[in-house]
Amino acid sequence: MPLYKLEDFDPNYRDTFAGDDIKALDLYTEGGEKIGSVADALVDPEGRFRYLVINTGIASLGKQILLPIGLSHIDYNQKRVYVDGLSKSQVERLPEYKDSITVDYDYEEQVRNVYRPEGREVNLNRDTYNYQQEPSFYNLNEQSHQTLKLYEERLVANKTRVKTGEVAVGKHIETETARVSVPIEKERVVIERVTPTTSEAVVDSRELQFQEGEVARIELYEETPDIHKEAFVREEVRVRKVVDQETVEAQETIRREELDIDTQGDLRVNESGSNVNKSI
Repeated sequence: MPLYKLEDFDPNYRDTFAGDDIKALDLYTEGGEKIGSVADALVDPEGRFRYLVINTGIASLGKQILLPIGLSHIDYNQKRVYVDGLSKSQVERLPEYKDSITVDYDYEEQVRNVYRPEGREVNLNRDTYNYQQEPSFYNLNEQSHQTLKLYEERLVANKTRVKTGEVAVGKHIETETARVSVPIEKERVVIERVTPTTSEAVVDSRELQFQEGEVARIELYEETPDIHKEAFVREEVRVRKVVDQETVEAQETIRREELDIDTQGDLRVNESGSNVNKSI
């Protein structure tokens, strides 16, 4: 896993730590003896502190070494980093750190072997090694690096699509009796028999012709109704849907945890951030 110098990983790291700069801190033993200063810090790709780069001042050895972050206690208020039990012998056996060095698994194993208690058997696989296997070296959740998480509730608005109904549009057939009037014509024969007057009744014998059989033929016609059914488009029905929008407001009581600091004795507490309640 590659490691990065603090400023290479986050050029604005001082703002991240509310102005605190770990590079400005001196290194002391738990007994109060100054044994060096912090030159830099190495972080993993996720930004977790893994090592402090220490300028040693033990017996004028004058070299830079790596200190696993879990072995330190950082006190920004006193601008100090405390380490328990870093001896001259350990400093002599630790590999020197230089900016040109690639901190790989082999280099870290040299560092870890110096800090591991004597006689401790370690069975680690270089291909599967991770920092959680040695929490005493790399975890910050110990007594000297406790993390307290403050929680708060927030209202989160989401939308769920719910079926509220459906509209089915179909058609059916209704029947009714329809009436229509059609005027028709029929021909009929009207025969009128008229008795002529005496003067009109005289017929010239030369013109007289008696004849048997049909004298006249008249054809009679009548109209008959032709009634049938035809289908026509009465109307068209178009079905579509539209979306209406409205805003729904809701309110709930939400909770948030705030930090309370209760100190005893003449101590100075340096808090960064806001919303801190302190009682002494």
